[in-house]
Formats: sequence, structure tokens, C-alpha cells
Amino acid sequence: MSDVSDLSVLLQIEARALEAQTLAALRFTIVNETHALTPYRQAALFELDGDRVRLAAASGLVSVANDSPFAVWLSHFAQRLPRDGAVHCLDHADAAGEDTKSWAEWLPEHLLWAPLPDRNGVSQGMVLYAREQAWDDAAIQLVQRLHATYGYCFAALHRSTQRSWSRAGKLFKSRRNRWLLFGALVLSLFVPVRMSVLAPAEVIALNAMAVAAPQDGVVGSFAVAPNARVKSGDLLFSLDDSALLNRQQVALKSLEIARADAHVAQQRAFDDAKSKADVAVALGRVREKEAELAAVDTQAQRVEVRAERDGVAIFADTNDWLGRPVQTGERVMQLAQPEDGGILIWLSVADAINLELESPVRLFLHTEPLSPRAGRLIEASYQASLSPDGVAAYRLRARFDVDTELPRIGLRGTARISGDWVLLGYYLFRRPLASVREWTGL
Repeated sequence: MSDVSDLSVLLQIEARALEAQTLAALRFTIVNETHALTPYRQAALFELDGDRVRLAAASGLVSVANDSPFAVWLSHFAQRLPRDGAVHCLDHADAAGEDTKSWAEWLPEHLLWAPLPDRNGVSQGMVLYAREQAWDDAAIQLVQRLHATYGYCFAALHRSTQRSWSRAGKLFKSRRNRWLLFGALVLSLFVPVRMSVLAPAEVIALNAMAVAAPQDGVVGSFAVAPNARVKSGDLLFSLDDSALLNRQQVALKSLEIARADAHVAQQRAFDDAKSKADVAVALGRVREKEAELAAVDTQAQRVEVRAERDGVAIFADTNDWLGRPVQTGERVMQLAQPEDGGILIWLSVADAINLELESPVRLFLHTEPLSPRAGRLIEASYQASLSPDGVAAYRLRARFDVDTELPRIGLRGTARISGDWVLLGYYLFRRPLASVREWTGL
């Protein structure tokens, strides 16, 4: 982009920032329209709330779900970033030990941490820009210039909001108004709210068909890749047939020998009546060897496993199975219909609440943490079992709502399950009361 076009875009964005009538409109401009000046994949705006930072806006979203796992982690991550009023370029080398894994999972490698200064240079908030390419000096200078305007607009709108709150605060200076406020707080404890809990979840196929090993053997090869679409009759995988081929050759040779022995016995019976009994024995041995060969041939025909219906082949990795011994009936993969997607949830015993079928479920995927999917609970186990993480948990299944975009099967995330309606006071003090009962035995 040329200097002239950069200046034109800069002036257009500054004009839109100056035209913003509310903080919400300004926040939207900051996290979304800055992209026209300097490209990025994600942007998040944080506002100062005392000594803490609060996630106020994110690119591509009208509102932020602050209870999503990504938003919670991002807020904690931003809390540890510098607040010295300067622009900072960060990459994976700057990550603290606890942030290294989460950063690689949630954000691109290169970050730009830019303040929103007021007229006195005091930061009122910060913006985090993330992208795959390193931030060059030209991009940093453009962001600094634009943030000077952003900071001026933010301070002006913030003062206007504070004046409104100041006028509202004067209403509670009198003793009577304070008692009214106290009464309102007490009454709010009786407001009905819905219990909810968070649990790890995975997108699954609700009615997947298990594809199992037809016999004992060793997996030799795969004809499909994970998550590949297959049609009925397509080859899925094959067992190693080298041992069966050897057994087949041995059985064939044994049959030839048995037939030769039977022929000799029949020839001898013409000259010696006493040898007729040997003919029956020899023919019985022939039939035995024929049955053995037929059994080996049947096993050889079952080394290839084919799809019984159209669908998507679901399994982890071909390298996990190649050369691995399997037993008859052991599941190797699943065949699922993409439109049959659902949610598998592992609810920890420690977090369990009363749940009814058709309870609302919201799924926050790791790949799209700020765009939850809605669903309904359709199954809940009565007994706890060990989850894949080794935690005692209840196994829950949910289906997506009809108007919900179905994610790819196999994606993971966090589900929020809503339970019964309770009073706000009970919701707030449920865990403290449970702890008191554990200690006192009441």
C-alpha cells in the first residue's frame, strides 16, 4: 500500500471514529475498521477497570461472550501484558510458561499491544492485534497515529458516560435512597436464574455405525483417510494377509497329499480286500483337509473391510493402526452422516447439577470460541465413569438446534449446560453453603 493510500485510509478511519456517538460504536470501529489500514486476523479491545483489564470488544463480533473459555483466557493473558503506555510487539518467545500452549492454540504468533492514550498520555485501554506476519515499523507507526485519535475519542465519550453516572450517583447520597438500594439488592436475591455448568465437549455423530475387525489379525493398510467421505461398498481397510496366504498354501499342499494317499488306498483295495477299511479313513482325511482349506479361504475373503453405507470415515490416524494387532469385533473406525452431528459432554461429578432432557446447551468450539452453537440435551448417564481425561464424570449427549450451523465432527470445545431455575441467592451461595455443610456436618 502506498503512502498516499495509507493516508487516505487513515483519514477515513479517523473520521468514523470522530463520528462515533457511543463507546460501543467506537469499540466496533477500533477492532474492525483498523484492518483496512493494517491487516490482522484478530483484534481485541480491553478497558481498564481499576488494576484489571476487561475484554470489551473483539473483531468480527457484535458482542463478546465473556464466559467463553477463549475470552476468559484472553482476559487473564492481557492482565499480564505491560501497561507502560508504549506499543509492544510480542511473539511466542515472549510468552510466559503458562501461556505458551494456550497462545499457540488460540492466537497467531505475532501480537501488537497498543494503548489508547488520553490527552495526558495516560492509557485508558489497550488493543491487542494478532496476525501471522511480523509487525514492521511502518505498520506500528500507522497504529500509533491512529490510536492517538482513538484515545481522544475514547476519553471524550468516556467522560460523557461518567457524567451520566455521576448524576445517577447523586440520587443515592440520601439515607432514604440508600435504604431503597439495599432493599432492591435484597429483592434481587429472589430473582429466578438458571443454573449452569461448564464441561469439556466434542462434536460427534449421534448415530454412527461402528466398523470393527471381522477377525483376529494385524491391520495391514488403509484405503481412506480420516474424515474422508465414502460410498457403500468402498474399501476402508485391510488386514495383513501374509499369514493367511501361508496357511492357505499349507492347507492346499495337505489336501493334495491326502488325495494322493486316498488314491493309493483305492488302488491297493483292488488287490487286497483287507485294505478297503483304509479307503474310508483316507477319504475322511481328504474331506477334513478340504474343510480346513475352505475355512482358510473364507478367512482370506474377510481381510478386506468395506463400507456398508455412505458416510464419513471417523478415526484418529492411520499410523495409530498400521501394524497393530486387533481382535474380532474390535472397533477400528466409525461411519457417520455429517448431518447427524451432536455433542458428547463429560460433566465432572464435582460440578454436577440437576439436569433434565431438552435442557439448553451451548457449545464453545476451540476453533470458534466467540461463536457458540446452541443445542438440547437428549441423554444423560445415571452412573459416573472415567472420562478420556481420567476424571470421574457423567456422560451426556446433546443434539444441535435445527437452525444451528453444524460443525465438523471431531472438533472439541467447552459446553455450557443450563439446568433448573433457582433463586439468585441460592445460585450465588450454593457452593459456600455446600462447603459449610461438609465442614460442620449439618
